[in-house]
Amino acid sequence: MMDAIIYHNPACETSRNVLAMIRNSGVEPHIVEYLKCPPTRLLLTQLLDRAGLSVRDILREKGAPFDELGLGDPSISDEALLDAIGAHPILMNRPLVVTPKGVRLCRPSEMVLDLLPPQRGEFSKEDGERVVDEHGRRVATA
Repeated sequence: MMDAIIYHNPACETSRNVLAMIRNSGVEPHIVEYLKCPPTRLLLTQLLDRAGLSVRDILREKGAPFDELGLGDPSISDEALLDAIGAHPILMNRPLVVTPKGVRLCRPSEMVLDLLPPQRGEFSKEDGERVVDEHGRRVATA
């Protein structure tokens, strides 16, 4: 059985779709609701390194408090961005998924499929978009 961790926000449709795809592969992940239990600065830095991402790559720009804190300014250091995420975990884009196959920010949600065993059957997103067919194979998107 594969071990998986998802840094999850249950209010986020993308995060819910990723969680459902993980479960559709037969894996029951460790769910970290990062708004309630945010990763430490050290852990977040390690996850970013493993994923090959920068702090800006996981910075959620949509909505508050990104604009209020002026985080769009490219001169703001990574250290300051990490401080902002630590103070406001909602700034961390989600979902971040960790498996033995790697670490990935799963946006779009289908990116999680590369980290998982084969899907066990058909899967459609909450909006009805079909992602996996009845044989567990990815559906080509236009």
